[in-house]
Amino acid sequence: MIDSERGFLEGLDDVDWAELGHAYGRAQDLPGQLTALCGQDEAARESALTSLFGNIFHQGTRYSASPYAVPFLARIALAGPRPVRDGVLSLLIRLSIDWHDEYDLPGGIDIKAWRAAAAELSMDEALAWYDEQIAAEPDDDKRNRLKEIRAEWAAGRLMDSRASALLSYDAVRAELPGLLPLLHDPAPAVRTRAAYLSAWFPEEAATVLPCLLDRLQVEDSVTVTATNLVAVGLLGDITLMSWLCPYLEATEPLIRWAAATALARIGSAEGATGLGADLMGRVIAELTTAAADTPKQAIDYNEGDIPGYISRSLLSLADHDRESVLCGVADCLTAMPSNHTGATAKTALDVAFPEPLRDGLAPFVGELTEGQQRFLQAVVTAGPWGAYGKELEGSLKSRRLPDTRAALRVYVGLPNDGQDERTECVWG
Repeated sequence: MIDSERGFLEGLDDVDWAELGHAYGRAQDLPGQLTALCGQDEAARESALTSLFGNIFHQGTRYSASPYAVPFLARIALAGPRPVRDGVLSLLIRLSIDWHDEYDLPGGIDIKAWRAAAAELSMDEALAWYDEQIAAEPDDDKRNRLKEIRAEWAAGRLMDSRASALLSYDAVRAELPGLLPLLHDPAPAVRTRAAYLSAWFPEEAATVLPCLLDRLQVEDSVTVTATNLVAVGLLGDITLMSWLCPYLEATEPLIRWAAATALARIGSAEGATGLGADLMGRVIAELTTAAADTPKQAIDYNEGDIPGYISRSLLSLADHDRESVLCGVADCLTAMPSNHTGATAKTALDVAFPEPLRDGLAPFVGELTEGQQRFLQAVVTAGPWGAYGKELEGSLKSRRLPDTRAALRVYVGLPNDGQDERTECVWG
């Protein structure tokens, strides 16, 4: 094991792990897993990291033990065994923001709303609810199970998911200043993770932004540069426009996309004075170019779905150039993962057709704008609508448009692909 004098595990025995919980019960096994992360045995390190993911971040859930593990993980990420540091940073990211950052894009985390939601359910309210359920439950076994759960709440081992997630988020936030040196780590993967992690703490923007901007001046990795640029956009405001604009001229498409994404965010943020018509047009043009020819490098944002992120950024700018935005979103729909298309199409429909069509009938398709036509064609060709299918059908019907894939294909002049047997045009 690494020399304990380096302090990775200092204070480990001071935590009463047995009184804390994780996904599989009491957390007394966490000290062994944290210790294994610092050892020389590669297989043991990998096994420990896997176990920690499953224990303190099980399918996105954070537990009472999760925030207590964060300080030790932060020390290991900063100076632990090099092979494990990238994975430990990834765990810290998940403890902060879950797997699904797309819920917070393109604007970034709304921490005020999260804190307000987490405060809605107090401990007293939770215990009172369980008391009511226990009193009303006639089955002995179910009543005893409710009593056990109530005892876990009373002991602080369970809590509302929004509140437990926020505790882990705040634990990582407390460690963030100490993790910022990782923006200069020799390993590009570590620099990337550090920049991505920093993007989700708007309350620390005054500390984080200077570090990101300093790193941008010397960074030579395309992926790290792009990750930093998007982080600057998520944390910054219109005063950073002059920092970001030069990157629109970069040779690498991924860097141009990242700069446009950052500018789109600060240009559409509430209270921003605006980028100006010329720069806004340049940003939209760069995003639509990226939609038509997506950069090939992998990114962390939006689970790697660049077309999905582009569509979100473009839709936030629809008031500036609706036609270009719709054409860009159409390109995105046919390029993004199929499980993301339904939600994007439903959101974009509000931009493409903000009001029901005239006279209760869909017009001849040639009467639609180019952007509307391309968008509807993409909605059809992007594949099955999945979990959002019923909602999308309802949104189409409310606008008096054909409300099945097959009928919409006929409407926009495309042949039926056989995936939807309902070929009748239902609208009006």
